[in-house]
Amino acid sequence: MNGRILIIGACGQIGTELTAALRERFGAERVIASDIRKGNATLMASGPFEIADAMDYKTIEDIVYRHKVDTIYLMAAMLSAIAERFPEKAWNLNMNSLFNVLNLAKEGKVEKVFWPSSIAVFGPSTPKQDTPQQTIMEPTTVYGISKQTGERWCEYYHSKYDVDVRSVRYPGLISYTTEPGGGTTDYAVDIYHRALKHHHYRCFLKKDTTLPMMYMEDAIRATISIMDAAPETVKIRSSYNLAAISFDPEESAASIRKHIPDFKITYEPDFRQEIADSWPQTIDDTPARADWDWKHNYDLNDITTVMLKNLKPQYG
Repeated sequence: MNGRILIIGACGQIGTELTAALRERFGAERVIASDIRKGNATLMASGPFEIADAMDYKTIEDIVYRHKVDTIYLMAAMLSAIAERFPEKAWNLNMNSLFNVLNLAKEGKVEKVFWPSSIAVFGPSTPKQDTPQQTIMEPTTVYGISKQTGERWCEYYHSKYDVDVRSVRYPGLISYTTEPGGGTTDYAVDIYHRALKHHHYRCFLKKDTTLPMMYMEDAIRATISIMDAAPETVKIRSSYNLAAISFDPEESAASIRKHIPDFKITYEPDFRQEIADSWPQTIDDTPARADWDWKHNYDLNDITTVMLKNLKPQYG
């Protein structure tokens, strides 16, 4: 990499940890963080930061020019549960921000783009078990519709304009670094906070709602790995299936009881249950493992151990 990296949406759940990982690897000055508002103190102190609206093409173009950026990671998005409350706003953010970075690449102003997709591209008619890379996609959420559409535009810009765009379909992501960000899978983060603070969690999904999940460190490694891969090995330019483990809230609670024996979980499903029911339970990510050697490291018990250990100081 000769130029610098720009992360748009650096203050979000994924962006915060991606920024830290890339700065550790390439040096703080070569990784420009940006978001519509300032992030936490650690992020702000760790390197260059720009206030930027992901939908403002001129602002993004100016940052690219001033900092000599050649690679963009577009992490800004409105997630599933919040997007259902503000559908038009979510569509505009999720789509216009993508067009901005694809057009910068089309015009030769940046060399490489990463854009995240999601298991939300799948819908009720998608096979629930071992969901294949290519399958029926009929998403029922604004977030999923925007991600499915974005995949098609990524492939289009690659095939028509030779834009080097790369993408993975994230499952639910679990991290202790940032608070839950409004996604349907966020119970799998919040449950650890509630376990330590109250020894009880009121779950907004049914106890047997199995969903694909991944520890954030694995997700960050996958993101950097696909961007490191030689262009000829990245054979899918829409978005790669990405998988690690699948579990339900009851299994998550059982793993917590190994550390907090009196932990209790109760269930009060809300509107997010319908979203979760439309998504796959397990994902087949064979192409990612074959094309650029993806593999995950963390299982559920590993995740629980790390989450409780790192969150415990917050709750005494």
